[in-house]
Amino acid sequence: MLTTNELGRYDRQIMIKGFGEEGQEKLKRAKVIIAGGGGLGSPSSIYLAAAGVGMIRIVDHDRVELSNLNRQVLHWDKDIGRSKVTSATEKLKKLNPEVEIEAMEETITEDNVSQLMAGFDVVVDAMDNLPTRYLLNKAALEKGIPFFHGAVYGFEGRAMTIIPGKTACLECVYHGATTPGGKFPVIGVAPAIIGCIQATEVIKYIVGVGELLTNRLLIYDGLNLRFTELKVKKDPDCEHCGHLGGKG
Repeated sequence: MLTTNELGRYDRQIMIKGFGEEGQEKLKRAKVIIAGGGGLGSPSSIYLAAAGVGMIRIVDHDRVELSNLNRQVLHWDKDIGRSKVTSATEKLKKLNPEVEIEAMEETITEDNVSQLMAGFDVVVDAMDNLPTRYLLNKAALEKGIPFFHGAVYGFEGRAMTIIPGKTACLECVYHGATTPGGKFPVIGVAPAIIGCIQATEVIKYIVGVGELLTNRLLIYDGLNLRFTELKVKKDPDCEHCGHLGGKG
């Protein structure tokens, strides 16, 4: 049941066709885990909190650095040296006191990934490396939790939505490929755009409206301001999702 305050706060989105109070109540009941509190985690968590998702868990082990501030908009100068999840939680609670925010200052590993996402409805991939993304992808598939992938580099970005047992997964796309670790270039507007796309997909999934970005890899080219869509097929021999069935 929505309170009078919630009906007022979310009035404009409740007006959307197919959304209504029922859709808002679905958001209120939803539990979202965001893996990463940086460039992608900032915009995705901001807009999910603003939309009224009931509970958001942010997982990140890093601390805020000066070089983060060009893109990680949840963190400000005063936060340098603080844990990212503490900084993020502070801002998000002020943004929307109606939403429960949980901070988990942990490194995502093979040992804890399943436990971290247990009991949650969706997983947002806001990481900056493929190995951890593969861990999240595999655990989400095993638990039957939808997984919302996002990645950025320079002025470019990618996004894709994965529904366990029904669509292609991250492993189907990249086949275990890895990228060099360490620092990589990125302009702040790139994760802003991709993170907002991820948040849009999460909201659509929870509410049950629109067409999801499934079996499609959306590629954003900021320098030329173009969006390219690549069709992706579920690999029946995929090590992560092949045993789950579905044609993709």
